[in-house]
Amino acid sequence: MTRPRIALIGAGNIGGVLAEQAAYRELGDVVLFDVVEGLPQGKALDLAEGAPIAGSDMRIEGANRYEDIAGAALVIITAGLARKPGMSRDDLLKTNLEIMKQVACGVRDHAPDATVIVISNPLDAMVYTFKQVSGFPKNRVVGMAGVLDSTRLRSFIAWELGVSVEDVSALVLGGHGDTMVPLVRYCTVAGIPVQRLLSKQRIDALVERTKGAGGEVVALLKTGSAFASPALAALEMAESILRDKKRVLACACLCEGEYGVDGLYVGVPCVLGAGGVERIIEIELNTDEQALFDASVEHVRQLVAGIEL
Repeated sequence: MTRPRIALIGAGNIGGVLAEQAAYRELGDVVLFDVVEGLPQGKALDLAEGAPIAGSDMRIEGANRYEDIAGAALVIITAGLARKPGMSRDDLLKTNLEIMKQVACGVRDHAPDATVIVISNPLDAMVYTFKQVSGFPKNRVVGMAGVLDSTRLRSFIAWELGVSVEDVSALVLGGHGDTMVPLVRYCTVAGIPVQRLLSKQRIDALVERTKGAGGEVVALLKTGSAFASPALAALEMAESILRDKKRVLACACLCEGEYGVDGLYVGVPCVLGAGGVERIIEIELNTDEQALFDASVEHVRQLVAGIEL
């Protein structure tokens, strides 16, 4: 059986964790790409030398040419600048837009059959840009946002209640930023609605912490942004695609009428399998949830309006 080839665009902190986990979990052979000469080769060599201890026979290589990602079944894009303290994800738009245009052309020309997961910020604008420039079908271009935002909320709830994170389910929709919409009504602990276990005051505090979770990490690090949690979130998506698990995950998908959104990438629940985004699942939103979702979509719309392709 031929092993899938996974191309990781960007060999920074997120790319390094992605390469390690993808190879050591034996999701496929990994090519780590970056424009900085030596960086992807060095990280790949280090990881490859540790592979025997991890019990992994996957091939790990570094590359500086897009030609070397040829044949990739899956591409995960992290390329771009990371946030610094005081910056929002939106502040990265101008710089990362030009980087994403180049990446989209490189992937389109050398891995035209790949399914693509975008992590780069501002996420909703970057995944939209990749889709527009590459011309890939919508099912093969998806953004990592809701999985990360949901897992942060899951963590905070588990810590608050002193329960296993495995028993907490959460759902965060909308744009990947301060306007994200954690749907408390759909959050459960072993099937029990979280609203029966925590006061509204505590839930509201955890929701606000979730919205600012990325910034909290940036403020502590001072010289970078979150990397382990975004990488693991993208890997959950990657595994569902590569192994056709058909997980239901909150991802940035191109909506064409779903949730009343047309032509924008926003976070919604979807089924991820061998066909990429196989379908979007529409759930009922109450009046308050719909208002928050609409406001988040409007923020994404304004962000995308500033994109010049």
